[in-house]
Amino acid sequence: EVQLVESGGGLVQAGGSLRLSCAASGFTFDDHAIGWFRQAPGKEREGVSCVENHAGYTHYRDSVKGRFTISSDFANHTVYLQMNSLRPEDTAVYYCAASLRVLRPFDIDEYDYWGQGTQVTVSS
Repeated sequence: EVQLVESGGGLVQAGGSLRLSCAASGFTFDDHAIGWFRQAPGKEREGVSCVENHAGYTHYRDSVKGRFTISSDFANHTVYLQMNSLRPEDTAVYYCAASLRVLRPFDIDEYDYWGQGTQVTVSS
């Protein structure tokens, strides 16, 4: 059974940091791309970052470049999203997702498996 379990969300003040974790099981972690997406109330889900585990490529949306860092722990089948210098506009439910291959890393239709999400709230 495929599982993606997010953790690490919470409430933080603007300028603070959080580290999200995505624990994966039930598929070949090393062969998959893992993406982080977020959805704020009343808005569409958007891609935040992606790591292509088979190739080592990483991708970031422009608004998080220089603030967020994605990394993979191959021993523990976990992907992390380190989020620094958080802003109120980063407030959203954050989801991780897995895909065997991605041509468009931030296209939600390219992902086969999704976690349940973790809430991130950044206060001003």
